[in-house]
Amino acid sequence: MTEPKIPADFFWGNSVSSMQTEGAWNIDGKGLSVYDVRPATDHTMDWHDVIDEYHRYEEDLDLMQDMHMNMYRIQISWSRVCPDGDGAFNETGIQYYSDLIDAMIARGIEPMICLYHFDMPLNLAKNYNGFKERYVVEVFVRYSQEMVKRFADRVKYWITFNEHNLYFTDEVFEISGYDHGERTLSDLYEIFHHTMLAHAQVDAFIHQNYSDVKIGGMLAVAACYPATSKPSDVFANRQIDEFLNNNLNDAYVHGHYSHEVLTYVKNHQIDWDFQPEDAQILAAQKADFLSFSYYRTDTINADKIPAGEAPNRYLNWGNEKNRFLDANEWDWTIDPLGFRNMITSMYARYGVPVFPIENGIGWRESWDGVNPIEDDYRIEYHRDHIQAMKDAMFIDGAEVIGYLGWGLIDIPSSHADMEKRYGAVYVNRSNHDLKDLKRVPKKSYYWFKKVLAINGDVLKE
Repeated sequence: MTEPKIPADFFWGNSVSSMQTEGAWNIDGKGLSVYDVRPATDHTMDWHDVIDEYHRYEEDLDLMQDMHMNMYRIQISWSRVCPDGDGAFNETGIQYYSDLIDAMIARGIEPMICLYHFDMPLNLAKNYNGFKERYVVEVFVRYSQEMVKRFADRVKYWITFNEHNLYFTDEVFEISGYDHGERTLSDLYEIFHHTMLAHAQVDAFIHQNYSDVKIGGMLAVAACYPATSKPSDVFANRQIDEFLNNNLNDAYVHGHYSHEVLTYVKNHQIDWDFQPEDAQILAAQKADFLSFSYYRTDTINADKIPAGEAPNRYLNWGNEKNRFLDANEWDWTIDPLGFRNMITSMYARYGVPVFPIENGIGWRESWDGVNPIEDDYRIEYHRDHIQAMKDAMFIDGAEVIGYLGWGLIDIPSSHADMEKRYGAVYVNRSNHDLKDLKRVPKKSYYWFKKVLAINGDVLKE
C-alpha cells in the first residue's frame, strides 16, 4: 500500500511575534508598548533590540526560503502602526509591514498576520487599563480593520489574538495591558469577554468584506491528562478541557460560549460586563480554521486544587510532572502522541480545518564561533511531532492546513530569556550582550531543508 502524501498546498513555516523579533523600539514613529518599558534583569533581556529583524528581515526571509518554507506568521505591532493605540496611524510603520509582506511574497512565502501578541500600546494600558475597558475593544477593532484594509489584497490568513485562551487564565493580567487592579476572578472573566468581542467583530468585518480572506481563532491548547484514574482527577481534567479549550472553540465555530461556562458564571454571580447586544456580536463568528500552539502536555492532580477554585485556574495548583514523559530544562514535556490527540479530537468535534501554528522545543545552547550546533534533540522533537500530525491526518482523518514551528530563527522566550532557544538558526547574542547578531544555521536547519524540499513525505535523515 502506498503511503499517503501531504497535500501539495500544505503550509510549512515559522511563527514569531513583533516584540520578540523586530527591535527598533523607538524609531520611525513607533510608540511605546508595555514591553518597551520592561527592564532587563539578571536572567532576562530588555526588549529594545531583540534580534533586529526590523533591519534584517531580508536575510531572515532568505534563510526561510532556503529551508523551503512557504508561510511566515508575523504579528503587527499595534504601537508601530498606531503609536498611541487610538490616534493617528503611522504610515512609516505601516510601510514597514507592506515591504515585509512583499518580500515574503517575492520568495514564495505566504504571509499570515496576528493582530495582537501581548504588546498593548502603553498609552492604552496606563489610561484605560488595557482590555479591562470596553473602549480598548473599540480602538482595537478600529486598528484591526485598518490593517485588514491595507493588507487583505496580499494576506489571506489572519488571527486576532495569539493564544487567546490565556486570557481566561491568570496570565491575562500580564498580556492584556492590565496596569492596575485587584486581579479578581471577575476582572479575569471580563477581560476575556472583551477580547472575544474584539475577535468576533474583526471576524465579522472580514467575512462581510473579503470573500477570499480566512480568519480563525487560536489557542495555547490546554493538553492535559488526569494524574490518575481517580474520578476526581478525570473530572477536573474534563473541566480544564471545557473551560480552556472548548469554551473558545465553541465561540469561534458556533457563536456562543460553553453552556457549562455560562452556568458557572451565573451560579457564582461573576460580573463580566456581558451586555444585551453581546450575544448577537458573538453569534456572528464563523471560523475558517482553528489554530493553536502546542509544546507540551500537563497533568492535573485534583487533590491539590483548593475547594471552590474556578476550573480555569486549576492548573495554578494541581499541575504535576508526568513520570512517563521526558522534559527539557524548563520541565516542558515532550509528547508527540498528545499532539496527534489534540489535532484529531479538535477536528472530530468541530469539523473545521485545524492548523498548528506554533510547535517547538526550547533548549539552552551556545555557539563556539566555528562549528554548527548539533541539535539532534530538536530534529527528533520536530520529526516525531510531524509524524504524529501525519498520523492524525492519514490514520484519524483530520484536515490540517499546515505546520508552523515557533521561533525557528532564535528569538527570546516570551519571558525575555534569550537562552531558551527554539531556532534551527542560532542568533549570536545573549541576554545582556548583543554581539554581532549573526545568523548561524544549526544541524536542524539542514534537516528542515531536506524534509521540506519533499513536502514532509520522508522524515528520517
